[in-house]
Amino acid sequence: MEPLQHIDQRLTDLEIKASFAEDLVDQLNQVIVQQQQQIALLLREVMDLKQQSSTAQSTEPRNLRDDLPPHF
Repeated sequence: MEPLQHIDQRLTDLEIKASFAEDLVDQLNQVIVQQQQQIALLLREVMDLKQQSSTAQSTEPRNLRDDLPPHF
């Protein structure tokens, strides 16, 4: 292989690798966006549960028998 052809082939190989790397970065970015949306949803749910818990505790005393499974 002539030196010029060798350089051309190496350049082509690098362009292909760069293209695959770019696609992978795009895919990973999509995963990160989805995970961030899931985290935001979970944080809202945790905050809602905390608020419900504090509201329930402040209105009436908690009866531990209410937490027992039905077979007890």
